[in-house]
Amino acid sequence: MQHNYSFVHANIVRSEELILNGYVHISNGKIEEIGDMKFYEKRNDYDEIHLTEDELLLPGFIDIHIHGINGADMMDATEQSLYDIATKLPHEGTTSFLATTITHKQENIELALTNAAKYTACQNFKQGSEMLGIHLEGPFLSKKRAGAQPLQHIIPSTISLFNQWQQLSGNLIKVVTLAPEQENGLELTKYLSEHKVIPSIGHSDAIYDEVKKAIELGAKHVTHFYNGMRGIHHREPGVVGAGLAHDNLFLELIVDGIHVHPAVIKSTYKTKGSEKIILITDSMRAKWLEDGEYELGGQKVIVRNNTALLEDGTLAGSVLKMNDAVKNMMQYTGCTINEAIQMAAENPAKQLSVWDRKGSITTGKDADIVIVKDDLTVQMTMCNGIIEYKGAE
Repeated sequence: MQHNYSFVHANIVRSEELILNGYVHISNGKIEEIGDMKFYEKRNDYDEIHLTEDELLLPGFIDIHIHGINGADMMDATEQSLYDIATKLPHEGTTSFLATTITHKQENIELALTNAAKYTACQNFKQGSEMLGIHLEGPFLSKKRAGAQPLQHIIPSTISLFNQWQQLSGNLIKVVTLAPEQENGLELTKYLSEHKVIPSIGHSDAIYDEVKKAIELGAKHVTHFYNGMRGIHHREPGVVGAGLAHDNLFLELIVDGIHVHPAVIKSTYKTKGSEKIILITDSMRAKWLEDGEYELGGQKVIVRNNTALLEDGTLAGSVLKMNDAVKNMMQYTGCTINEAIQMAAENPAKQLSVWDRKGSITTGKDADIVIVKDDLTVQMTMCNGIIEYKGAE
């Protein structure tokens, strides 16, 4: 049931500014009006929500790389699993996401894609965090940089197979992680770019010149930067050197303090600025659950002390929550809350071409709103004008 709301006495974080003691009117799932409290007029049919001085009103976070949460995984290929992901994500302030696959048997990937199309048609984006599409991570990767991607299912890039999968998904595939140096990798990069799908360099052993070619053909994104790729050498910059040197590349970062050292997070921020970093969680099904044994891509994962590892010690996704990623980014780099929100909401919205309706507190956009305490604890999350999570009072 759609209600109208007025957030009052709110500290509102917008792209360029912070409105102290402001108000936001929400009507029919959209942001209707924003202003200073001195101009506020109470509306009879609007529910008033009073904020306290130590709370901030932020745009909802957009997680463009997430496998699972709370026992559910995109690869379960059930509508219930996608529903479970969508309804738990608001607990960490995430109001939209890309469901992310993992390298697997082709029939398993196809089941997951078909299921996503069914879920989208049936749910009609009405409950929980909005699924904006699919991030296809693999199977067109480098075996040398597989990380937690199952080696036996890695295959060369194939345009015809991608087309088949895009059709099964109902055109939901928005990002494809691939290794451009592998067989047909550059061809697929060019094809994706021409068809408005984001080619993302990841799980790649490419040398600098190969990355440069991929950029020329339309690559504009790097998957979980630093992880699963050729590192930087002063005479062979590799994927990492290219990512830092090329302004048009957006870099995904897992800011849990485990995947990338805080000092490297800081130096990346100093090099790229907040304009070209996208915070992701890359979380797997153990997030929000106890330590123990879980599964990712058919492999056993052991989760202890906020770290998810395969049996051989390889990092296997994260259990990072998006509000913690924002908090960590501010702690590690000294960036402002506005910059942190740029990396968690604005940049992913722009990269996914949904900036016209998401990613900022702007009149006319979807009412995707998160209320947090100063310490980034989530108090309330609203997705498309519906309160989907309310924390402890």
